[in-house]
Amino acid sequence: MTEPLPAGSLDGKTALVTGSSRGVGADTVRDLAAAGANVVINFRNKAPRAEKLAREVNEKYGVQTLVVGADLTDPESVGSMMGAVNDVFGGLDLLVLNASGGMEQDLGENYAMRLNRDAQVNVLEQALPIMPRGGRVVFVTSHQAHFIRTTPTMPEYEPVALSKRAGEDALRERIPDLAERGIDFVVVSADMIEGTITATLLNRLNPGAIDQRREEAGSLLNVAEFAREIARAAVDEIPADNERICGDVSSFHGTD
Repeated sequence: MTEPLPAGSLDGKTALVTGSSRGVGADTVRDLAAAGANVVINFRNKAPRAEKLAREVNEKYGVQTLVVGADLTDPESVGSMMGAVNDVFGGLDLLVLNASGGMEQDLGENYAMRLNRDAQVNVLEQALPIMPRGGRVVFVTSHQAHFIRTTPTMPEYEPVALSKRAGEDALRERIPDLAERGIDFVVVSADMIEGTITATLLNRLNPGAIDQRREEAGSLLNVAEFAREIARAAVDEIPADNERICGDVSSFHGTD
């Protein structure tokens, strides 16, 4: 399989991918590093996986890496992360807002909204002082969240979908300000992704849910395929509606 981006196309750039110790985030790090980007690997509680990924991309692609543990719902923790990024790399060219959640049972009331809306906005706000003109912000979401206003989703996922859509809306409100700063913004959305933690949890709560969704959609992207779309969104021309919709959406009603 060829790399999603030309080798060297991100030489000299620095990319931070939130929630990137595993899954879609980790594969996005691999794709960006393959294009020459120095990468910041963020994790909440998977330090060994994050360190292993850093060694992998450093050895394979020769890029610089920085591994930073940060709880995105804690503004002080996020501030420390951005300070470390600036100390090591002198700035940040690409911010990929990949981390999400809300199906966990042990992280407190309103965790989905705190992570998927409030934290996303805070991470952006704290990144902006170290992002130069020509930078880009990529927000990763799902069709189930993006189209939640017009297409109901499975009850088990609804709190996550509503909070992620709220996060997307809050970030979109910043587009005029970002444009003044010379920073691009794009939303990348896909259906349920085969092999993710979210898909596993949904299948546990609602047995057969992923099989049913795959049958309805015809096919679902896997982790590597979705990561490639995110990596491309980091460099492709921004669509007029600031969104990159991946795969078939015929079973979703309406557009935003």
